[in-house]
Amino acid sequence: MAITHIQLTPRENQLRQLLLDVARYIDESKEIKEKLELRLAGGWVRDKLLNIESHDIDTAINAMTGYAFSTKMQDYLKDERNRKKHALEATDIHNLHKILANPEKSKHLETATTKIFGFDVDFVNLRKETYSEDSRNPQVEFGTAEEDALRRDATINALFYNLHSNQVEDFTGGLEDLKTKLIRTPLDPRTTFMDDPLRVLRLIRFASRLSFSIDTNSEVYMSDPAVMEALKLKISRERVGVELEKMLKGQNPRSALQFIDRLGLYSTIFTDPTLQECPSPETSSWHAVYECLETLKTNVTPGSIYQSLVRSEDAKYLAWILAALVPWSLVPQTPPIKQKGKPLLPLGGMVAREGIKADNKICNVVSGAFKHFQEITELKNAIKTNKPHVNERDTVGMAIRRWDSQGGHWRLQALFALLVEAMNVKISTGKFCPSNYDGLFGEWQGFIDHLEAMNVMDAPNLKPILSGTELSKALGGVRPGPWMKPALDVVLEWQLRNPGVEDGTGAIEEIKKRSADLGVPVQN
Repeated sequence: MAITHIQLTPRENQLRQLLLDVARYIDESKEIKEKLELRLAGGWVRDKLLNIESHDIDTAINAMTGYAFSTKMQDYLKDERNRKKHALEATDIHNLHKILANPEKSKHLETATTKIFGFDVDFVNLRKETYSEDSRNPQVEFGTAEEDALRRDATINALFYNLHSNQVEDFTGGLEDLKTKLIRTPLDPRTTFMDDPLRVLRLIRFASRLSFSIDTNSEVYMSDPAVMEALKLKISRERVGVELEKMLKGQNPRSALQFIDRLGLYSTIFTDPTLQECPSPETSSWHAVYECLETLKTNVTPGSIYQSLVRSEDAKYLAWILAALVPWSLVPQTPPIKQKGKPLLPLGGMVAREGIKADNKICNVVSGAFKHFQEITELKNAIKTNKPHVNERDTVGMAIRRWDSQGGHWRLQALFALLVEAMNVKISTGKFCPSNYDGLFGEWQGFIDHLEAMNVMDAPNLKPILSGTELSKALGGVRPGPWMKPALDVVLEWQLRNPGVEDGTGAIEEIKKRSADLGVPVQN
């Protein structure tokens, strides 16, 4: 077992001293026979050794459950002398929360969590796990530190910091793997992945986040058909979605998609399990998509494609979700079938909803992107060839408003259209090189520049100059009805043709002229 020292910050040392005193308090009570040993486990130790700031600390206890230890800590802190000894302010320790076992969310034991000195601290006992063939939910019992280390997903996540010895304990070779930037399983990979196939995705997440490579033998089994089938059958889609979200919100989402692509995991992750025979999209050119998005991301010039279309942290994550789903644009979309009165989502939207359990906001953006990418591309091409209608501010502005209303984030829908075209360029030419995309990027930059010059990029935020009540009154007190929405659209069209005009008289006259077509009731 390799041993090394670790340098604590003053706040971390304050936490260490508190936990050690609580352990002594419990030992002196003689309530348990075995002497307590406390270790900080897993991610905090890894990040500390990599000089990555971390505020999430897992405390592993050898002879008590996490909840039992934490309640004893509460008893210890009821004594004012103990609070003074550790200079505890009122805001230094928060309420204790009991977390019940929930195997579907990888919580196999009852634990406790609280906030101490600004750290989110979880308490759990050391454990060993035994898995059955058909479930990722193990039989769990108390274990040794080595048994606890061996059950973990990767050696770099199996390190312990012993609070008593002030040393790092390494039972699996994690220190060497940190040094060589390698992701490797503590046990043989097939056992690790068949026990819990979610570990396949966790290894990808850590490799992409830390810019580490994955052990070759581990990669072989990550692509093993039996492991991929187990990933489909044993893991809830919610858990798949959680891991994917962490990957795509991490520091290197492109790397995560590269791993998924290279290991042949696309159809295991991005699938609709509710379909009896879900098609598998062609992914041989998918790499052009995520490489294209990464290339766009590097251009931080104001007004650039990425800066214009991806304008928030949420949008960055959505952009990578859309990039992940681009291959589904190649699959013929079946005609919408109504289900409970509502049309089904496009296939890409169904994969987002059922395959990775994305929320409604994401599903709406994905569905809007699939519905509109061809239309958006047609507008881009029309701008390129300077067709007359591209200079009609009302025509273009109302199209943008419609795209946004039918999915939201129309700018991201435009990005999706660009990424679809990038993949199609790769398919048609058989080549991918960022320099080959200069022409494509030029066309889409021209699209954005044209819309910016027309001042219609924010058309969805345009508010009608007249309210429905004002419009009814201007038309002689006509009662509201089905005519109202198309009439207000006419108001918006008029505004787009007459930017900056604040008097709505012209819009009212326009509606009067078109009253028959709009179905405005005739006043008696």
